[in-house]
Amino acid sequence: MSIRNLEHLFRPQSIALIGASDRAGSVGGTVMRNIVAGGFSGPIYAVNPAHTHVAGRQAYAAVADLPQTPDLAVIATPPATIPALIDALGQRGTRAAVVLTAGLSRERDAQGNTIMQAMRDAARPYLLRILGPNCVGLLVPGLGINASFAHTIALPGNLAFVSQSGGLTTAVLDWAKSRGIGFSHFISLGDVADVDFGDVLDYLASDGATRAILLYIESITAARKFMSAARAAARNKPVLVVKAGRAPDGARAAASHTGALAGADDVYDAALRRAGMLRVDTIQALFDAVETLARAQPVNGNRLAIMTNGGGPGVMAADAVALSGGRLSTLSAKTLQQLQASLPTTWSHGNPVDIIGDAPVSRYVSTLEALIQDDGSDAILFIHVPTAIVPAADIARACTPLAKGKRVLACWLGVDAVADARKIFEAEGIPCYDTPEQAVNAFLQLATYRCNQQLLMQTPPSVPGDFALDAAAARTAVNEAVSEAIQAGREWLSEAETQRVLTAYDIPIVRTRNAASAEAAVKAATEIGFPVALKIVSPQITHKSDVGGVALNLANAEAVRQAAVAMAQRVRERAPSAQLAGYTVQEMVIKPRAQEVIVGAAVDAVFGPVILFGQGGVAVEIIADRAVALPPLNLTLAADLVSRTRVARLLDGYRDRPPAKREALHLTLVKVSQLMVDAAGIAEIDINPLLVDDAGVIALDARIRAVKSTQSGADRLAIRPYPVELEERLTIMGRGVVLRPIRPEDEPQHAQLLQRVDAADIQLRFFYAVRVMSHNQLARFTQIDYDREMAFVAVVDDGQPMAETWAVVRAIADPDNLNAEFAILVRSDLKGHGLGSLLMKKIIRYCAARGTSVLTGSVLRGNERMLSLARELGFSMTQDNDLGVVQLSLSLANAARAS
Repeated sequence: MSIRNLEHLFRPQSIALIGASDRAGSVGGTVMRNIVAGGFSGPIYAVNPAHTHVAGRQAYAAVADLPQTPDLAVIATPPATIPALIDALGQRGTRAAVVLTAGLSRERDAQGNTIMQAMRDAARPYLLRILGPNCVGLLVPGLGINASFAHTIALPGNLAFVSQSGGLTTAVLDWAKSRGIGFSHFISLGDVADVDFGDVLDYLASDGATRAILLYIESITAARKFMSAARAAARNKPVLVVKAGRAPDGARAAASHTGALAGADDVYDAALRRAGMLRVDTIQALFDAVETLARAQPVNGNRLAIMTNGGGPGVMAADAVALSGGRLSTLSAKTLQQLQASLPTTWSHGNPVDIIGDAPVSRYVSTLEALIQDDGSDAILFIHVPTAIVPAADIARACTPLAKGKRVLACWLGVDAVADARKIFEAEGIPCYDTPEQAVNAFLQLATYRCNQQLLMQTPPSVPGDFALDAAAARTAVNEAVSEAIQAGREWLSEAETQRVLTAYDIPIVRTRNAASAEAAVKAATEIGFPVALKIVSPQITHKSDVGGVALNLANAEAVRQAAVAMAQRVRERAPSAQLAGYTVQEMVIKPRAQEVIVGAAVDAVFGPVILFGQGGVAVEIIADRAVALPPLNLTLAADLVSRTRVARLLDGYRDRPPAKREALHLTLVKVSQLMVDAAGIAEIDINPLLVDDAGVIALDARIRAVKSTQSGADRLAIRPYPVELEERLTIMGRGVVLRPIRPEDEPQHAQLLQRVDAADIQLRFFYAVRVMSHNQLARFTQIDYDREMAFVAVVDDGQPMAETWAVVRAIADPDNLNAEFAILVRSDLKGHGLGSLLMKKIIRYCAARGTSVLTGSVLRGNERMLSLARELGFSMTQDNDLGVVQLSLSLANAARAS
């Protein structure tokens, strides 16, 4: 439902506690004391039919008796009472409630529905938002709101903490208070009957009092909604996550290597990365990381330079870098020359830079200066061990001017001897850590966050932009293959069907022939040409090599015949219940320098289709070197997926093996991604092995699992692709112009558009004067989620090096898609050329196609051009004389006529 009515939940003007009590130890009594003690400035009402007064305040018998409608209701009554209370609150006009009561999913009403469902049904007609049930409650310290039964208060601050675990909520509250950590919001979600992570992220993303959002997640239900909200929030401020349940429940039987390897936690990890969030393992790490992101300068990669006056700590830091996936930077010849001139001959002559324990202040300064100037490092770790040579504070004072505002992290080892030095650095915003390992971990968190933010900016298209595809022919091939398998009662496509599907998407696969018998196999091998590979075909046998069903390098007809007979015998012995349906004969591909990898796809129960890459071969599950990503992919995302595996280093080449043709591998991943986007009838793909070498890629074996489906492939995705099918190319004023959905990379052109709009036109569009917007404001306009809003831009696209944005129109629909509000802006010097009309007609067609009922807009009375266009398009108009605004409304039932 998104953020509708959440302002009543998080910024209420009045609060009613239903179930208020004076009884010691009761939830109602605890919450009443907390609300009163919190310092909330608005009216507080107690509701309890058994009392006339609670906590020294008048108590009311029922919601209907309250002297005014409460913005927020907090409910602490037995489960059976709650649906009726929600209905009464809705009738009264209340639009938000916190339900603390547990057990609503277990108890049922007279109609057999759970109390949870009955509560939802009661709230729906009023769009009344519910936090909980079974939650600790809600704290907004800045407003004096403590609508919870927590044992302590939350200090005011600028961090928002959102948790599914009630027990963890109170523990974190206690822990944070002892460390002086404050919050803008402290939210316990409970059993998530209504308000979920997606809703809260949407609200907090635009909350000015919140600097960063911290999440404790146990599970996600509405994946697309969550990803949409998470991506929107992460574009505006840091979002950090602890996701419980990293360890697998245990080995599970899977029909394919991909199914076995694509574990649930790997998928969550991929989703959080793609959403631009940073995942950490512990609550302590959560708060450490948010402080690092607030203090440290952004980094561009994972190359770290280390300087230290103690060899041991430098080695410890280097070990931490290597073990955590980072890289020690290679110092340039110029940097080495500078260091050679200023350091004693006994220095380390490399990275880490050991400046020796007797270093005076000048040695620290010259070393730090040289490392800062080296472009080969993404950050510098400054390590100091206390010595009697020079006070640590003197070193800090001398180095602060160099380190301030630079990508420098510090580790002042010790306590009392370095306390003043630490304070000097911290006062200038230079992040400091207790140990080398903590500092390295912080650096790698910065690198990971930067990488995730770059992934967030990727907007792969709904149709391939990286390779040519005959979409209609590919769709026909896939549908026919899937239909043949399903009609035959088979879950897995045959070798021939699989080959047709992969060929349709231009995925190279070895030549394959089917053979019903040993003699037919001999004939097929002769036609293909020796040597060949022979494999069994059996619907009951998933992994053919497990029963000796694969023979390679068969050099002649007799070898094929003998292998086929022997295979049949082994199947009878090792899998007596299996049916031997025949054989497949394949061209024997001899590539001794190729690397075996696996490329696959599966459908996760929460996030839908996922793409897998890793080291392949028969030991693929034992090696377990894999990474997972959410489709749709483009070449950038495919390259990132590959880079997160160990086998990626082998692809770079070693000894006599030249580097593999990575672009061919990346393109294959994009093709598999596109296949999952296009074909809802495909549930699983397993290409193992895929051979990769300097010549390209070729699949030696592949399996595809089919499933009956009525939805489109794109509907399964957690992330909606960039809708390239909505692009239109036109010629306007002799220039090539494309009308298309807005993209994140449009931000610079969007800023220029605002600069080229007259002040009067800016006033007409935004209702106030604004010529310059911050990055966050521009990101909100250009980095949209196509599943929840749409913005079309008119962009010059005629081969000139710098594209220009001439105009933009956008529409944002309400959560129920009943009403969408539009806004439009055309560059002032380009008005009168039909751009506004073209864009308005396009947004009308789009909203009508989405099933939106009404398109609305607010226009200042003096905006005659827009009002005239609105009349032409059929909008009805209502004057608001007090505000000088005309409200426009267009029923989209007749949108075809309007466009």
